[in-house]
Amino acid sequence: MKALTAGMIGALCLATMAVAYAPERSLRPIARGEVHPALIVSIDPKTLGVTATVAQPERAGLARSLRPQLRPKRLTTKVTSVAATSGGAARRGSVCGDPAILGQPVGRVPGKISGCGLSDAVRVHSVSGVQLSTSALIDCTTAKSLKLWVERGMKPAVGRRGGGVSKMRLFASYACRTRNNKKGAKISEHGKGRAIDIGAFTLKDGSEISVLKDWGRGKKGRILKEMHTEACGPFGTVLGPNSDKYHKDHFHFDTARYRSGSYCK
Repeated sequence: MKALTAGMIGALCLATMAVAYAPERSLRPIARGEVHPALIVSIDPKTLGVTATVAQPERAGLARSLRPQLRPKRLTTKVTSVAATSGGAARRGSVCGDPAILGQPVGRVPGKISGCGLSDAVRVHSVSGVQLSTSALIDCTTAKSLKLWVERGMKPAVGRRGGGVSKMRLFASYACRTRNNKKGAKISEHGKGRAIDIGAFTLKDGSEISVLKDWGRGKKGRILKEMHTEACGPFGTVLGPNSDKYHKDHFHFDTARYRSGSYCK
């Protein structure tokens, strides 16, 4: 048999030692979060001696999993609640697909005379937390315009006075009639469910801002003027005390669009 060379002897020794120091468990990767301090084995190439050291925890791996943590239960509940009141799910009692408009769907309302009636009416009780003195029978376009004006026009105009508006006094909504009840005149927008008349605003402290009593008078008059101005845009036609004798005691808002802009007087 040929004599073994030094290289062959060294390789044999390494193989023998590898078997001797074989791990008792699989070296396959383990899940993060179960990492333990690592054992580092090194071999001196000169003496073939074996040394083992324990790695520091920060070198051995992360102490916890990097997987995203589940949301806390209280946060999940809050998110679900917000979604239910802001469009994620329709608020109970809301109409027109808007949780801020409360009422009931009515459907088709036939007219007693030609030109009256509407195909998809709703009966609105409150808008953005402000009650109507009586429910308004209108279409959804008018209901949404009313909501826009309440939030961007009426509420900012009143501000904190009297604690804010709690109720609007409704004078008229759907009514199958001609304009200003004149014989032979065109059908009013009220007869199409596209108009609403408001005469006064009750504040939370019990006080009232009245179109008839307060228009053009002091602070309340300025509030009414701002309300009137801010309605031009959400509505196609805005009429008040300065328009004619028929509107001395209320605002008339409708969503008819006869021109590119709004008609405000």
